[in-house]
Amino acid sequence: MAVRLALGLGVTVVMLAIAGRRFFWLFQLIASGQPATPSRVRDVPARVKAELAEVAGQRKLLQWTVPGVAHFFTMWGFTVLLLTIIEAFGALFQRDFHIPVIGRWAAIGFLEDFFAVAVLVSLAVFVVIRVRHSPKRENRRSRFFGSHTGAAWLVLLLIFGVIASLLLYRAAQVNTGNFPYGWAAFASHALAKALAPLGTGVNSVIETTFLVVNIAIITGFLVFVSYSKHLHIFLAPVNVATSRRPRALGALASTPDMSMEDVGDDDEVVFGAGRIEDFSWKQLLDLATCTECGRCQSQCPAWNTGKPLSPKLLIMDLRDNLFANAERVMAKNRAAGQEVENLVGTVIDPDVLWSCTTCGACVEQCPVDIEHIDTIVDMRRYQVLMESDFPSEAGLMLRNVENQGDPWGLGASKRTDWIESLDFEVPVITGTIPEDIEYLYWVGCAGALDERARKGAQATARMLHRAGVTFGILGPKESCTGDPVRRLGNEYLYQEQAQKNIETLTDAGVKKVIATCPHCFNTLANEYPGLGGDFEVIHHSQLLDHLVRAGRITPGGGYAGSVTYHDPCYLGRHNRVFDEPRSVIDAIPGATQIEMRRCREKGFCCGAGGARMWLEENLGKRVNMERTEEAIGTGADVVSTACPYCMIMLDDAVRANAKEDEVRVLDLSQLLEESLG
Repeated sequence: MAVRLALGLGVTVVMLAIAGRRFFWLFQLIASGQPATPSRVRDVPARVKAELAEVAGQRKLLQWTVPGVAHFFTMWGFTVLLLTIIEAFGALFQRDFHIPVIGRWAAIGFLEDFFAVAVLVSLAVFVVIRVRHSPKRENRRSRFFGSHTGAAWLVLLLIFGVIASLLLYRAAQVNTGNFPYGWAAFASHALAKALAPLGTGVNSVIETTFLVVNIAIITGFLVFVSYSKHLHIFLAPVNVATSRRPRALGALASTPDMSMEDVGDDDEVVFGAGRIEDFSWKQLLDLATCTECGRCQSQCPAWNTGKPLSPKLLIMDLRDNLFANAERVMAKNRAAGQEVENLVGTVIDPDVLWSCTTCGACVEQCPVDIEHIDTIVDMRRYQVLMESDFPSEAGLMLRNVENQGDPWGLGASKRTDWIESLDFEVPVITGTIPEDIEYLYWVGCAGALDERARKGAQATARMLHRAGVTFGILGPKESCTGDPVRRLGNEYLYQEQAQKNIETLTDAGVKKVIATCPHCFNTLANEYPGLGGDFEVIHHSQLLDHLVRAGRITPGGGYAGSVTYHDPCYLGRHNRVFDEPRSVIDAIPGATQIEMRRCREKGFCCGAGGARMWLEENLGKRVNMERTEEAIGTGADVVSTACPYCMIMLDDAVRANAKEDEVRVLDLSQLLEESLG
């Protein structure tokens, strides 16, 4: 008894000391990051709900059914088996120890054995998954490509050791008469039958040996976790609790008090992230929390089309840099003038940085709520604002927005050309919006200035007019919301555009806004409030759905055929508008919907987001080609969407495939209008 007590406590003290030191060091390192937005710790009810859904309920993991269920049982197995850890340490002091009150309940014994067996089955599932998806066999196609798979195998072995030693010492306890539970603990009693012929003396040795082994593996596992990617076991609940709510996707954080006079004049003024210490503590927590599961990588449109960007590998590379420079980060000595190489070009390849479409697929899939887009955009901000280093073709777009208020550089005078072909008057607001006009229609640069996108804007206007919705436009006073320049990294120009637009909308007394472009919709609804622009914003697909449901528009039989709907990233994933466009299509009597394999939350990007619309795509396969081939593969007559950028990108790809005579790309408004004949 004294020997096992000494061994058990000795191992525990040593391992806890090592792990505790490491966790304290990690806390100091992460806390050394820059301040994050105060909202990270606000709205406690939403954060509790997130913990219940994401951590306890394993919501995102369960979307990947087989590995999700296996992970669910493993996580809950170790949660329930915390009771056995209490029992193990109690048995060091008293051989027939049981937890007071509950320690002899049959239900507790059953649950412990059930989850022990469930964890063993889950381990077998994990082994099969890792063998089948080995990166050595499948190269880039494996979501484990680039992950530390050796550590993962060791973890599986350690978990097996915990469960095996647990069942062995419990079985021996049954034979020595020290086990507190009856036959409800079915696995322990079944194994006890196999050990019974060895006799009480041998079983007593087995009990002591594997009790100490169990404690040693558990405490050793704690040390291993603190030095490996499996830190997520402890950090994931914290990361989920401090992520954006109600979901990790949302408005980018603004850089306050931007003044271009300060850039380059004072080493303390840093816009974006050029060094690892420039990231916020939440971003550093993201890096340490990564599980290397590769779900983000498997869904990334850039990675899936042969680009060098993998959200997982980007996070892993930054994490390695964080740990390698921990001493400097904790010293917080950026202002000391220490020469440190820029992250981009040394740690992160420029092609990796500029390949991102900011579609949000990585954030959507991440089971621990890592916010990859924020990290990428922060590095872009540094490159643009501090280094003036960005793809050359983006320069024209930035100059056009700055000088003409639109990415094409066509100017304000062209913004009303699209209404000339309408057979009714569209009021152009010059002063305050009249009381008899309910909505301001924010047409957007594409809807007003691009020939193909104009058709969608015109169809939307005709549908609103037909339904009796009163609306006006700003015309020459409308200017780019700043979405493309912000995603490119020019936060300064974005804030200039935003403040100008907010002032225009406020002076006009605008309360309610309709937007056809999801990028405008997202910016007006989610990002302008951070700069004082609070307006009620609705996307045209939402309003059309409302009008159809209310009977103000009744779809007719003018269209008969199949339709596949493409989810715009900034409407779907970023703003959860999935059902309304499909509801409109369903209301058309002759329309048959066919879903693409990648749809709704898993929808595949068109390739235009993140300012990629304005950048050359020379690496790998074009993203719009990949998406359009999937759409054409459904056999649908029409590819419908609710975004002008998506319309342009998909239509380009249809033409590139020489399928324009077979497949049409239509905005939702155009499809609805066609049904009316």
